[in-house]
Amino acid sequence: MKAMMITPFRPKRLHTVDQYDITGSSLEFGSRQQMRQAGPSSPPSCSSTSDCFPLSNRARCGSEPSVEPEKREVRANPPHLCRMPSIVSFYVCYLLCLGLSLACMVCVCLWNSRWRGGFAWDGSSLQFNWHPVLMVTGLIVLYGNGAVLYRLPLSWGHNKLPWKLLHATVMLLALVLSIVGLCAVFDNHNANNTPNLYSLHSWIGIAATALFAIQWVVGLAGFLLPCSPASLRALLKPVHVWMGGSILWLSIAACISGINEKLFFVLRGSAPYAALPPEAVLANVLGVLIVAFGLVVLKILSNREWQRPEAGPEDLVYTPLHQEEHE
Repeated sequence: MKAMMITPFRPKRLHTVDQYDITGSSLEFGSRQQMRQAGPSSPPSCSSTSDCFPLSNRARCGSEPSVEPEKREVRANPPHLCRMPSIVSFYVCYLLCLGLSLACMVCVCLWNSRWRGGFAWDGSSLQFNWHPVLMVTGLIVLYGNGAVLYRLPLSWGHNKLPWKLLHATVMLLALVLSIVGLCAVFDNHNANNTPNLYSLHSWIGIAATALFAIQWVVGLAGFLLPCSPASLRALLKPVHVWMGGSILWLSIAACISGINEKLFFVLRGSAPYAALPPEAVLANVLGVLIVAFGLVVLKILSNREWQRPEAGPEDLVYTPLHQEEHE
C-alpha cells in the first residue's frame, strides 16, 4: 500500500506595505500598485506637502517635524497713542481740578480777610481765621491734588520712586497745615474759655486729621522704606487707596459743617443768615466749590483708564504661534 504524501497547507503570501510614513499622529499606507511600479526600495514620491502629510502642514516632505514653536513678530502700537482720547479727557478733568483748587483758595482767603477782619496769632478771633484757611488748604486742596499725582501721564513709563517722594512730600505738607489749623482753633478756644470738641464738626475734623496722620505713617513704612516686602505692599495698596478716598470725604464733610456752623455764629442781628447777606453767599459758594472739587478728584481716582500702567511699554512683542492658536 502506497504511502500517501500529505502536503501541508501553505497560505498564500499577502502583499504588505513595505514603507509607511508617520508624521505626528498621521499614518498613510501606499497602495500595492504604486509600490510595484516604484520598486520595492524606492520611497514614495510626494507631489506636494499636503499630499505627503494630509494632517500636518508644518513639516516638509521627507523631513522631521520642527520641535521648536515658530515665532512671529508682532508690532504693538504705542500705548500712549492708543490711549490718546483717554489722556485728553484726563487733562480736561485735571485742569478743572486745578481751577477749583484755585477758586477754593481765593474764596476762603477773601472771606476771612474782608468779612472776618484778617489774620493774627494772638488768641483773638483773628487767630481763629487761620483755621478755615489752613484746613481748606491742607485737607482739601493739597490733599486732593497730592492724591491724583499718580494719574498724571507724565509719570507713565518713568521711575516711580520720584513720584512716590513727591506724593509723600505734598501729603506731609497738607498734614502739617492741618495740624497748624487745629492748633489755631484750640488756642483761640482756650484763650476765650470756649469748650473744645463739643460739636459734630469738631468730631469729624479730628477724625479726618487723625486718620490722615495714620495713613501717612503707614504709607511711608509700607511703600517708601526699602525693607518693606512686596507682599506687604500688595496687601496695603487697596487699603491705602480706599482709606485715601474716605479721608477726602471726611474732610469735605468737616469743611461744609464748619462753614455752616461759623455762619450761624457770626451772622446775627441786623444781617442774619436767613437774609443771605454777601458774606453768606460767598461762604455758600465756597462750600459748593469744595464739593465740586471733591467730586472731580474722586472721578479721577476711580477711572481705571487713567491709572498708571504697572509695566513699561514694549515696542516689540514675540508671540509663539501655538499659543496664538489656542487663544
